[in-house]
Amino acid sequence: MQMKRLGHVAVCVEDVSKAVQFYQNLGMKVVWQDSDWAYLKAGNDGLALMSPDYDQAGPHFGFVFSDRAEIDTAYEKLKADGVKVGKIHDHRDGTASFYGRDPFGNWFEYLYEPDDLFDEQVTVSST
Repeated sequence: MQMKRLGHVAVCVEDVSKAVQFYQNLGMKVVWQDSDWAYLKAGNDGLALMSPDYDQAGPHFGFVFSDRAEIDTAYEKLKADGVKVGKIHDHRDGTASFYGRDPFGNWFEYLYEPDDLFDEQVTVSST
């Protein structure tokens, strides 16, 4: 497995639109926004903003991989090592990931993110 980087931190916010505006004013770029979730970047680093209604994950940090096959390999290895992990999911933004917990209860995500996924792409969903 070749982890590319620590790619993002995910936090809960009461109002996704208001939070997006705040972080845009700090200089971050919106790359995906939906009513319950948004993703912003500053260079290669990401910030996920999740509403209280977002039920796919809680606060966590994400490790990025650029090869989809490495997600499958990492998943099987962590499971074999006894690490608590959820199922692999293909996400609506073109990525794929799974969540796990470290021995102290902290959530982490292993995320496949193609190198060119967010090049000049901003998606705002109405759902």
